[in-house]
Amino acid sequence: MITAFDDNYFMKKALQEAEAAYEKGEIPIGAVVVVKNQIIARAHNLTETLNDVTAHAEMQAITAAANYLGGKYLTDCTLYVTIEPCQMCAGALYWSQISKIVYGARDEQRGCIVMNTKLHPKTVLEGGILEEEASNILKKFFIEKRNLN
Repeated sequence: MITAFDDNYFMKKALQEAEAAYEKGEIPIGAVVVVKNQIIARAHNLTETLNDVTAHAEMQAITAAANYLGGKYLTDCTLYVTIEPCQMCAGALYWSQISKIVYGARDEQRGCIVMNTKLHPKTVLEGGILEEEASNILKKFFIEKRNLN
């Protein structure tokens, strides 16, 4: 049985957040947190807007989801993020005890896999969902950035 609320559906919502970041001149990474097929948090990179190196999409989403749930643990939640989390975000996700992380494209240079960052033992990591779309928006952003300089 195919459900409308699958990984592709929620990754498309994260990609919408990446588009919002792109429109603001932020590195286009988006995230949503889902529990029981309901989005409880939406976020995108805000590092330039907030002048804060920790304002990654995942960090914003963790905070919003914890506020929604009224607690710091995100057990039974899934994070959908357009790019594999970095070491900082993976560390925060470890402490949140999130159940599942689904990412679009790999970050071969700074991602949690290449950095060998530990996730919580109960966290499932799955990648490659709408990978091409997630990769393309980042490539487009950085090509445009280089052409402006």
